[in-house]
This record gives sequence, structure tokens and C-alpha cells, in this order.
Amino acid sequence: MTENKTQLYLISPPKIDDILTFQKTLDEIVKAGEIACFQLRLKDIENRDIAKLGKEIFPILQNAGIACLMNDNPRLARDTHADGVHLGQSDGTIKEAREILGKDTTIGVTCHNSTHLGLVAAEQGADYVAFGAFYETATKIGAPRAEPQILTWWQDVMEIPSVAIGGITSENALPIINAGADFIAVSSGVWNNPAGAAQAVITFNELFKETAS
Repeated sequence: MTENKTQLYLISPPKIDDILTFQKTLDEIVKAGEIACFQLRLKDIENRDIAKLGKEIFPILQNAGIACLMNDNPRLARDTHADGVHLGQSDGTIKEAREILGKDTTIGVTCHNSTHLGLVAAEQGADYVAFGAFYETATKIGAPRAEPQILTWWQDVMEIPSVAIGGITSENALPIINAGADFIAVSSGVWNNPAGAAQAVITFNELFKETAS
């Protein structure tokens, strides 16, 4: 269990071409620093291919104590033995996901820049809510822009954790951390880091420790 106030929520790259190369990278980042959660988010490929990747990737991470979530699809989460699912606003209800996955799994919900959506998700039993995008992001072009103040408001009012997402890198993360995000979700800020993914994980963990002290 980390003593850091903020933790790293790692999202997969949008495409994984070579599973063996990716597994090697995963081994490196797991050794580099603490990662609380990993979300498998792959677009424009068949569910059977996502399932195959999940079944190969998740055990590596789960054995290291990292929770594994599937994006969008509760049934894929169940079939790959994920620890839960992350739902967008159009990916079905928390109730439906809970019926598929069971009461002991993690269900998170995208809430964009809306405290109302966050409150509804919390009332319906979400385990965390995700706000963003906080910065320009190629992962979700045109995503509603959120301001850091929403994280502070949530931290003051609610108990379930908040996840900040959208264009976050180690260079621009500090305002998000200081605003009160429990988790920072990062994809390209790790995978496209010029110094390498493992170094990005190290840098994020250093930031978390500095702001927790």
C-alpha cells in the first residue's frame, strides 16, 4: 500500500502490435515504480483479440499487485478475469455491469467535467469517477475540458476516489495533483515519453512523493 496521496492509473497504448515486446515493456515498468491500476483500452479491433491480449497481459500485472480493468465492456472484463471495468457514459449502466461482474469488482465511470454525472455515478454504486480531459489529448479528440477545481470540490464533498484523465504528462501533472486527484490516468504520457515508459513511471512516482510530503 502506497503512502502517496496520488497514485498512477496507467492506460494501455491505443494499439499493441507485438505482444512479446509489450510484455517486456510491462516487466520494465512494473519494476520501475508503483502503479495502482492498469486499464486495457484498445479501439478498432475485435473483441476476441482484446480478450486474447487481456488474458496474456493481466496476469503479469495482477501478480505485481496492480488492479486490471477493461475499458467499456463488462463481459470482456469477466472473460479475461479483470478486476473490473471502466464505463463511458454510453457503455451501459453500473447495475448491469455489477450483475455481470459481481459485487467485489471495481467499476469506474467517465463523468467528463460534470459534478452531476459524478454524483449520479456515486449514488448508483461506482467505485470511482473519472473527470477530464484536463489537457488536449489525441486519445479522445474533442473531449469536454475540465478544470482542476472539480477535483478539489470532489475531494471536499465525496469519499469515493476521483481519477483525472486527459493529456496529462509528468510536465503538466502538478496542478492536477495539487487539486486533489486520487489517481492520475496516463496513456501517451507514459508510452510516448522520450526517456522511455519505465522512466515516465519513475518520474510520476517522484512527483507523487514530493507532493505527499
